Amino acid sequence: AVHPLWQSPLTIPGGTRQSPINIQWRDSVYDPFLKPLKISYDPTTCLHIWNNGYSFLVEFDDSTDRSIIVGGPLENQYRLKQFHFHWGAINDWGSEHTVDSKFYPAELHLVHWNAVEYPSFEEAVMEGNGLAVIGVFLKLGARHEGLQTLVDALPAVRHK
Repeated sequence: AVHPLWQSPLTIPGGTRQSPINIQWRDSVYDPFLKPLKISYDPTTCLHIWNNGYSFLVEFDDSTDRSIIVGGPLENQYRLKQFHFHWGAINDWGSEHTVDSKFYPAELHLVHWNAVEYPSFEEAVMEGNGLAVIGVFLKLGARHEGLQTLVDALPAVRHK
């Protein structure tokens, strides 16, 4: 199943490192050598929320190594630049990626860049090992205080 946003043949991506992807459970392979992914975020590095016209981004100060991820499949540590969400008009789909062709209501993307090898986020974006994005599928559920704090701030960025 192709994501509703990728229905046109002209927009279906090619290559081996493209989005969106369908994670197929039966094709997943356990890697016993994979180290744990260590996530270390300093909340004081959060700068602001802004509306880019089609979504909102929460941006972080990435001038130092105060909010980083390291380990897992990564060869370097990566700095947190921003996070954003993907969601749909209905709860049946909104996630960018799928698992066994199943959509989730929303998906959180935490975007990091390789500050060990590149001098800036803009330069890292252009390289194969420049970015590391953690994708988190979101389901409907009980009130979540951390997310609610963010939702409460959204009226302040109603317009681009």
